[in-house]
Amino acid sequence: MSKHNRFNLNINPIAISRFKMFAVQPKKILLYLMLVLLCCIITWFSLGIGFGEWHHPSTLNELTWELRYPRIATALMVGMALSVSGCALQALFENPLADPSLIGTSGGAALGVVLVIAFGISGIGVPLAAFAGSMLVCIFVLAFHRFLGGGQMGLLILGFVISAFCGAVVSLILFMSDDMILRSATNWLSGSLAEAGFVPLRYALLVMILGLVLLLPMGRKLDALLLGETTATSMGINVGVTRTLVIIACALLTGGAVSISGMIGFIGMMIPNLLALVFGGSRTWLMIWSGWLGSMFMLVIDSAARHIAYPIDLPIGIVLALLGGPFFVWIFLQGNRR
Repeated sequence: MSKHNRFNLNINPIAISRFKMFAVQPKKILLYLMLVLLCCIITWFSLGIGFGEWHHPSTLNELTWELRYPRIATALMVGMALSVSGCALQALFENPLADPSLIGTSGGAALGVVLVIAFGISGIGVPLAAFAGSMLVCIFVLAFHRFLGGGQMGLLILGFVISAFCGAVVSLILFMSDDMILRSATNWLSGSLAEAGFVPLRYALLVMILGLVLLLPMGRKLDALLLGETTATSMGINVGVTRTLVIIACALLTGGAVSISGMIGFIGMMIPNLLALVFGGSRTWLMIWSGWLGSMFMLVIDSAARHIAYPIDLPIGIVLALLGGPFFVWIFLQGNRR
């Protein structure tokens, strides 16, 4: 045996693979640092937008800071929660059109919020009521969607009916109520970040964190569900438990978002689909990147709307509906062509 061959036999393939893994690590670290820097720049720039112009954030007085900081935090939290929830729901329903607003979960959350406000409940009870309403709707839609044999049209019809019903009940409660807080909820129902909803941000953040803790470890199981229930079961996955946990987690995320921003649609459909089309990857990474991109996208759109539409405070829900409508049609047509 030649010296050259003896040298090749002494090479450890595992060591080579580990070396390659750590060799690209600095590039990933650099990428993450650049993304963190980009987040800081966008947030810093958004803090200076107001009254139709831009001011350096360091020159803002205390009152202006107290008004803008909650709005920035709300945009980041809501964009993250709805995008991650939409990414998980698309895997759960095996449908790229699944979105918290389109399948009625946002409507259920809004109904829960309005009901507890009507009974004089506040604080942590508001996002928990939103969670309960969102979860009940999600369970109902999942059960009937499976009963009808799946498909895009079945999901859309169910979502439309449930959203219309929840919207009608909410409107009836608002119309009959003498509570001025409820009477002022019209802007909130349009999807507005101006008043940060009916609950302190810390309560909504707590509910969202619980949803993320439940949902992110479920990424591999969601990938298996996309291959079919039989395949997932053969891989040792308890499909019933997985679906239940995903529903609870998505309801927590959607409920927390709706309690502070009202009903905002389409972002949970747009962001995950864009990332899946451009980058692909596992459901875990899609949820993580959807959360990041969704938060930044929500902040940028809200800041641009505040600046362009000044002195009108244009609800972000209206802007996203204008952007999401054409995207929805495109995704729907792509699905039919397949």
